[in-house]
Amino acid sequence: MARTSPLSRGRRIAIWSLITLASLLAIVAILATWVNRQILDNGSFEKTSTRLVRDPAIQSALSTYLVNEAYDNVDIPAALAERLPPNLKPLAAPLAAAVRQPATSAVNRLLNRPRVQNLFVNATTGTHKQLVAVIEDKTGAATSTANGNVTLDLGALVQQIGPSLGLPAAALDRVPPNTGVITVMRSDQLGLVQNGAKAVRIVSTWVVVLVLALFAAAIYLAAGARRETLRTVGWAFVFVGILILAVRRFAGSYTVDALAAPAYREAVNHAWLISSSILGEVGRAIVLYGLVAVLGAILAGPSRVAIATRSRLAPILNERADITWGGAALCFLLLVLWGGTHALRTWWGILLLGGLIALGIVALRRQTLREYPEPRPKPAGGATSVGARAAAALRPKPEADPTETQAAELARLAALHDSGALTDDEFARAKSAALS
Repeated sequence: MARTSPLSRGRRIAIWSLITLASLLAIVAILATWVNRQILDNGSFEKTSTRLVRDPAIQSALSTYLVNEAYDNVDIPAALAERLPPNLKPLAAPLAAAVRQPATSAVNRLLNRPRVQNLFVNATTGTHKQLVAVIEDKTGAATSTANGNVTLDLGALVQQIGPSLGLPAAALDRVPPNTGVITVMRSDQLGLVQNGAKAVRIVSTWVVVLVLALFAAAIYLAAGARRETLRTVGWAFVFVGILILAVRRFAGSYTVDALAAPAYREAVNHAWLISSSILGEVGRAIVLYGLVAVLGAILAGPSRVAIATRSRLAPILNERADITWGGAALCFLLLVLWGGTHALRTWWGILLLGGLIALGIVALRRQTLREYPEPRPKPAGGATSVGARAAAALRPKPEADPTETQAAELARLAALHDSGALTDDEFARAKSAALS
């Protein structure tokens, strides 16, 4: 039998270089994917807006902002004086100051109503669609690339809180048109944003393909040590996923400390956690995929647990392909219906994960066929009865010749070594244990 030669130093360097480069590019691709899905996808943005307006901390900050906008743009004392008797008009200014905090609490309760929440969601998603249309330079956009800024108009919410402040309709009619208007993007920033959006779309699509190709190339080059390389790739996935989760946490802390005023830090922190939830989901999914790859590499290894597991699975894998593939298809269908990761909710992700699972099953069947090539005898007449199984268990078993058992074990280890399932070091240790 021809033995697989150990990896040369040059091949080891090439393999590690490919894995390192793929891991670095994976971080960039994940961040670009998050920006693409979170900022440039209208559906994801609408879901985020709904979660934002339903968050208690953000509702509190938003109610404070809306009341401040009303006080800054409407003469509240004068509006209240219009509704007071002549002898009480001097109390309008103290009364306006006194009702400011109760009015904020009233607006906070108002933001719990679905109708008011829909006003916020419609305003933010409408602005987002405008922004994406401008970035993509689509004709017919509500805001063109030449006529000014992209703004978020919360004026409708300011109008909604007027009755809570006791303002008459005449006073609300005098509210300036720019009340509650937040500039999202200035016209002089358009070129930079458009180029950034194009780069994000390219990176989030093609760099992901490049990352998978680099990992596949590393495994292909590792002939004779592919199981160990697969395990290393799995740990690389775990490292990248944990790093992404750490970036999400520390970037959020920096953003809150650097940009938010003390009174709004809790709301900004909640807004960051909601807005970066997709990033957290991707990071956790990458960790999960990496652990699956590591467990698969361990299952194909020489440990006692792995060998015992393959021994139990061998009769089904080798002799009942219908049960093997049917059970795998059922489990994968349940995973797709669960949709726990974004990849399981897209057609390309389902095809990719399904293909990888199929390759894993094929590789495992080949290994069990090499290790346990003899099919187990089947009893005549179909399934074995309970009584027959009990009698077979009680029947004395002939003792095996130790020399033959040792020779069979050595032959099995040699076959594993020739196929690349065992490295030279693992083969030497297993051979020593068998001979002892």
